This record gives sequence, structure tokens and C-alpha cells, in this order.
Amino acid sequence: MTSERFEPSSADPRWQAAWDAAQTFRADDASAKPRSYVLEMFPYPSGRIHIGHVRNYTMGDVLARYKRMQGFEVLHPMGWDAFGMPAENAAMEKGVHPGGWTRDNIANMKAQLKRLGFALDWSRELATCEPDYYGHEQALFLDMYAAGLVYRKESAVNWDPVDMTVLANEQVIDGRGWRSGALVEKRKLNQWFLKITQFADELLDGLGELKNWPEKVKLMQENWIGKSQGLQFRFWNADRSTEVEVFTTRPDTIFGASFVAIAADHPIAQGLAANDPVVAQFIELCRKGGTTAAEIETQEKLGHDTGIRLKHPFDDTIELPLYIANFVLMDYGTGAVFGCPAHDQRDIDFARKYGLPVTRVVADGDKTDPVFEGGEAYTGPGALVNSRFLDGLDVEAAKGEVISRAEQGQWGHGTTVWRLRDWGISRQRYWGTPIPFIHCADCGVVPVPKDQLPVVLPEDVDFQTPGNPLLRHPSWKHVDCPKCGGKAERETDTLDTFADSSWYFLRFASQPGDKPFDPEVIKQWLPVEQYIGGIEHAILHLLYARFWTRALNHIGMIDVKEPFASLFTQGMVTHETYSRIDPANGAPVYFSPQEVERLGEGATLRADGQPVEVGRVIKMSKSKKNVVDPDDIIATYGADAVRWFMLSDSPPERDLPWSEAGIEGCARFVQRLWRLFGQYDAAATGDDKALDRKRDQTIAAVAQDIEGLGFNKAVARIYELTNATEKAAPSASRSAAIRAVLLLVAPMMPHLAEQAWSAIGQGMIANAPWPTYDPALLIEDEVTVAIQVLGKLRDTVTVAKGLPREELEALALASEKVQRALDGKAVKKVIVVPDRLVNLVA
Repeated sequence: MTSERFEPSSADPRWQAAWDAAQTFRADDASAKPRSYVLEMFPYPSGRIHIGHVRNYTMGDVLARYKRMQGFEVLHPMGWDAFGMPAENAAMEKGVHPGGWTRDNIANMKAQLKRLGFALDWSRELATCEPDYYGHEQALFLDMYAAGLVYRKESAVNWDPVDMTVLANEQVIDGRGWRSGALVEKRKLNQWFLKITQFADELLDGLGELKNWPEKVKLMQENWIGKSQGLQFRFWNADRSTEVEVFTTRPDTIFGASFVAIAADHPIAQGLAANDPVVAQFIELCRKGGTTAAEIETQEKLGHDTGIRLKHPFDDTIELPLYIANFVLMDYGTGAVFGCPAHDQRDIDFARKYGLPVTRVVADGDKTDPVFEGGEAYTGPGALVNSRFLDGLDVEAAKGEVISRAEQGQWGHGTTVWRLRDWGISRQRYWGTPIPFIHCADCGVVPVPKDQLPVVLPEDVDFQTPGNPLLRHPSWKHVDCPKCGGKAERETDTLDTFADSSWYFLRFASQPGDKPFDPEVIKQWLPVEQYIGGIEHAILHLLYARFWTRALNHIGMIDVKEPFASLFTQGMVTHETYSRIDPANGAPVYFSPQEVERLGEGATLRADGQPVEVGRVIKMSKSKKNVVDPDDIIATYGADAVRWFMLSDSPPERDLPWSEAGIEGCARFVQRLWRLFGQYDAAATGDDKALDRKRDQTIAAVAQDIEGLGFNKAVARIYELTNATEKAAPSASRSAAIRAVLLLVAPMMPHLAEQAWSAIGQGMIANAPWPTYDPALLIEDEVTVAIQVLGKLRDTVTVAKGLPREELEALALASEKVQRALDGKAVKKVIVVPDRLVNLVA
């Protein structure tokens, strides 16, 4: 080596330029090699790559580089999930165009990614906001429409009257719009939907085929799809003027019922509200509460007694009060439930609040009395009690008996319901894919002919006025009907941005100009061998991507049914916080790590030298300012030290605490390796069998670790081999070990590896094969045997594994240390434990 130190500031850009010039990581569709498609979830172009991105992409990059070294043709692409609300917010707040803001951010973030030396095929880069991407998405949407998987209907939505847009449930906070703060209204609008429910059974059953997905993610999807089997039946009042149809998954608890509850949007509730202002006021109160399952689970249970009394289906002397309740959802089941407080926590909370009876109907051990005094509902197994003809049956048998009697009496039937609802895909926004339909007064809703795609967003739009700019554009929406030629208008809604990320992995694999993808090329690359991303995408993105893949398979466009063979959800990068309380308002003021000087257990603000409070280690967040800018770290320590830190210490599925000491240690290790690589001597002679064994065992183990995404384990093994190699005497074995270390770190520290590889005249390490090993050396054929005298250790000896007892005894007696311990005493007995110890009794 010509330099004593590795200089990342010159080496990093040198090798990044060399890879680009040689198009080293460009995937070849015509290659005869086996295929490997490695993909990390593509980022939203917010403007800066954060350190969490670095961890995510480093993991995928190590796997992609390793697969290349193993002889695979690797597809490892990158693009941008570029539509969405932040760009429109920037347009409103900063007076910039969403397109310009987004493309500037893409340029910044691409430059950041390049500085990290990722082995990406940039020739396949895509951005979902470009017409050459979303035009093909429009074509796919029309194909789904032709197959009956797209429809339009009137639907209730959350409407923000200030921003004049539809809000998702998650964007309604305490009844107000998340951005405007305006009171949200419920409106009925014509919306476009995708028939995801048609695939509910497939999507649920398909989870069982995903052997290499985290169980947690599969369980989350299973719960979201929400298949429930139970009884759908009717309650009536005395004169049968009111009928309430309910669905329950626990028909066995029918004799424990103490009330019936309906959703605020139920037709009966709406009818009552029309003539009763108290009911109307209560319904408004319900609408201001949360609408997600998580919010409903935690919010206070509220009810309004309608005064209506319903007859029990098995005993018309029993009357149940009908409540309107804030925990019942109109879009699940029938929008009505019966409450059995003793065996459902939500119901018991409600019953205690409103003084309703709580009757035990499932025995809890020896507790069979009807009085239920506990605060916690019993939801476990048991025999039915206090339930007449059901007494003594177990829960499942009792369910079957109630369903059977309901069907015989024709007042109910066994059925299956799903929590999953068709995907409402319309958004009243500008920055999204225009929905390719035209509205004609004479012809109705007409698809845009495919030869007129893409329907391109207009550039001259106004964001100063609230609402959808497409709706008020002076010319864009006015077109001729493609069917009759008369005057018509374009659809002004755009697609939910989750549609963009539901098929991008197909477009990465195949990018013809005249269609979304080539099915034959898709067959070569899909499914993605390894998909990497955050657990926060476990439901929506991953479920929608699975749905689009199955839908496209259903209409004959692709052969594959599941998009991602293996899924890995990485942990976050975390950091402690630094703050002071603002005396003016009592609120904390946060400071970035760059503003703070760390002193032992405490810290001070650099600006004034005064103490700041050191908070918990939490997820990095702009609001808490506990973020680390990758550019600053790369400039200080180099890309390889950053990459090595991302792989070290914490298992990749767990959170990784960021520390200056940690990154400094990684930078020192980079220099240690550089010095070690400089000691490579191709002309060295002599063997070191122990080092040969360590080398080959490490090569095999690191390969296994990388394939299992156990990067921290691979790092630990490389440290061990490095230590052993540094301590070894010069020999051919030592040079072989140095060469092995160099190849092992190549996927992790590619710039350092390229620099060292070129210095020893080996060409480009990115094209080098993974080092081979001798399987015989993986088997330990030597053992260290302890030699004891009267149970005390006196010596050790390294021998061939399986050495006969007689030879072990002879070696023990020949030991000078043993003879000194015996001090002339006769050996009365020799105890030999093969391959472990020899104990001499004197």
C-alpha cells in the first residue's frame, strides 16, 4: 500500500465513479445466471435521506453485493414514491410547484445515496410522479375496470370544509382536520373503489404460503382482513315495528345478553335523530370521536338509550334496551351488536357505566353462579351455564346449537363477515395519478381510450385557493366524450398514492415503453427474493401490493401471485434527546446533537455553556431534533464506517442506538483493516493450520449469516478472524486469511475493499467471487484436553479428536507440570473422559 491511512474523502468518490462508468450494477435481462431480486421499500422524496434510510439500504446493499459474488444476476433498483400531500402542502406554504419541489428533493436524495456507495441499478430509476410511470398505472386501472374490479358509488367520507378535501380516518383528530383544524363534516360523495374484498379469502389463505415473512406482520394482516364466522340474526320489538339485524361471533353467549347497540350511522339511529334533537346531538358527539379500531378500543364508551325494547329470540319475556353506541361501526357486520358484558371487555365497561346486568354464561373453573362481580370480562374456555338448553356444552358446541336453532326458526343464519372493506381509492387532490375516466351527460362514465394515455396533470395550477386545483382549472377538465364526441368533463379525482407503490416492483423488473411491463421478463425476476422495509408498512402497503399482484394475475397479465418471497422489517435508528424547559410557556425546547457538548452523564449547550437535559433514547424525529445528518457523518468518517456501524452490534430487526463512540470505533476499525491489508504478501510461505481452519469456518459462517440477514453476527465473526490474523506470524496461511477478510468485508465496506484489492493487483472486487472453503476444515479434528491431578488443573494438551485412552494417559504422565505436581507419588488411578480431560489420582 502506498499510504499508511485509508482516505475515504478521495477513495469513496473514486470508486463510486468507477462503478458508474463500468455500469457494474446494471442488471442484464438476458443473463443466463440464476436471478436474485433484492429490493428495499423506495423512499418518499422529502428532501433528505435520514439515518434510518441508511440502515435499511445498507442491509439490502450487503445482500445484493453478496449475491453478485455468489454468481447471481442481481436486480437491485431504486426509485421514488413521489406523489403525496407533503408536496401540495409545500406548494401552499412556500408558493412552489409540487413537481419542482419533488424533483429538486429527488436530486438531493439521489446524490446522498450515491455518496454511500450503494450497488444500485440506476438505469431503472423511476419516480411515480412522472407520466412515463403513472400513464402505465392508468392503463392497469383501466384493465382492472374492464375485468370488473373497479367501480364507482356514493360513499360517506370525512370532509374538511377548509382544505376542501376528503380525509382518511387517521387524519381526523378529535373531530378536526389534521392540517386545517376545521371541524370535519360527514358527506356523501361519489368515490372510486377497487374490489379488494373479492380477494379476501385468497389474501388470507396466501399468508400461509409466506414462510419467510415475520409472523407479526402476517398476524397484523390476518386481523386487518378480519374473517369472522358467526350468526346473523334479528331482534324485534313487541309489535314488530322495529327490527334490528345483528352479527355476532359469540352466539353461545346469547343468554348473557343485556343490551343491543347500533352505530351512530345506522338507519334506525338516523331516523330517530330526524325527530329528536337529543339523539341528533349524541350522534354528532359520536362523529367527533375516533373512527379507527385502535381509537375505538381506547376511547370512553358512550351510549344513548333509545327507549326501544327488543325481545330475546329464545324468550320473549326478556326485553333488551336498544342503545346508540360510539363503539359500534356501521361498516362492520350489520352495524349492530348485542352486548354480553360478562364475556366481552368492551361490553362490561359499557354495562358498568349504564347500570346494565352482567350475567355469567361461561363457567370460569368452578365459578358457575350467574352473579358476575369481576371488573374484567372472562373470555376463556369453559362449559355453558345459566343458558338453559346450552348448559354443559363447550363454547364451540354451544355456538353450533344456537346457529342450528336460529336457522330452524328462520330468524337467523350462520355466516362469514370480513373486516376488510373495498379500497376507496379516490382523492380530491392535484398531486396524484389522474383517474382515467370522462363524465358525459349522455354516455355516463366513459374510460379514456388507451391511445390517449397518459392523462397528464396540468402544470399551470393555483394552490392559493383551498380545494382541488383540477376541479377549478379553466381548461384541463373540459374534453370531448370519446364515445359520442359531445362536450364532457374529465374525472378530477386522483388515485390514492398507495396505488403507486402497489406495482412499482413490477416496473423495476420490466420497463417497455408501450406497456406497463413484459410478462415474460416479470416471470424471470418475480417474486422479489428479499424485500426490506419498516414494520409501519405491515398492513396497507404490503396488503395493497399483494392485492394488485393477485388482481393482475387474475386478469392474466402476470403468472406470479405473491410479490415478495421474503420480507424483513428492520429496526429503527434511535438517539437520546436534549432539551430545556422554556420558562415562558413551560414547554420543552429541543436541541440537535450538533448543538450540544456531551460531558460524562450530562450535556451543555455549545452556544451558552449551560446544561441541557439528556432525555431517553427514542426514534429519531425532526420535532425532537435528535436526528443525525448522514452527509455530516460521511464527511467526517467516510461511507464505509457509516455502513459498518449500521450492521454492527444490534440485531437488524431491533432498534440501533446511534452513538458518536460507536461510529468512531467503526472508523478506527476501517484503519485497522487498511493496515492489515497492507501486510498481504503473495510470496509468503509456510502453513498455519489453525488459521486456515479459522479462515474457512469464518467464510462459511459469514455467508450463512448474510443469507439469514444476521449482519451483526457476520460482523462479529469478521472481528474474530481479523484479530486472529493480526496475531499470526507471517505465512502463506496468513496472506490467505488477509485476502479472505478483504473479500468478506467487500459487501459491507466496498470502497475500502476496492482500494485494497486494486493495490494488490486484483482488479475490481465488485466483480470478484465469494471466497471458497474446504468443507473438511469446518469439522473440528483437534481438541484441547485438560490434565488434572487430584481434580486440580495442572496442564492442557492439544490432540487429535478421538485419541485413544492409552495415548491420552501417556501424554498426561509425560507432562513436566504433572510430574512436578505428583512429586514422586504413585498414581493409583487414571480417569479419562475422551476429548475432554485426564484426572490422575495419586
